[in-house]
Amino acid sequence: MHPSASSGLPTLSPEEIRTDLPTRQAKLKWVIVVDESLSTGLVVNAAVCMAAAVGHAIPGVLGPEGKDASGSVHVGLPWAGCSILASDAETIHKLRSKAAEKDGLLVVDMPLPAQTSRVYDEYLGTLAETPADEVVYYAVSIIGPRNKVDKLVGKLPLLR
Repeated sequence: MHPSASSGLPTLSPEEIRTDLPTRQAKLKWVIVVDESLSTGLVVNAAVCMAAAVGHAIPGVLGPEGKDASGSVHVGLPWAGCSILASDAETIHKLRSKAAEKDGLLVVDMPLPAQTSRVYDEYLGTLAETPADEVVYYAVSIIGPRNKVDKLVGKLPLLR
């Protein structure tokens, strides 16, 4: 896994895409850390929206489609898996800041205005008026080399 020359985001070479190995053996690690105080609906919405952004940003993170015994096609899913971890809002803010400083990681976040605005341009306007240290994050998604991601998330627990 290496950063893309133009963006610094992780890119996967064909030999790094290993759909034949357990997720714990993958060089790629993907986590989503959510604010455990949020309602289930907000948590699920944040995770799904960030996952869509990751799937778009990192070619190769989704495995190939599959067919069941009847021939129905099932769209490919992330082959490396994704752990959903729990934390508090303050820790998520710090984690997002630290991750954004690291090269080779894709950081996707879910700021509060993204879930309170019904118009995307309104969300962008609110975000543009909010200083970085005042942004409240409901969740953050981090994907990149396993060792870098592990160092950031440490021993955060799985969401229950």
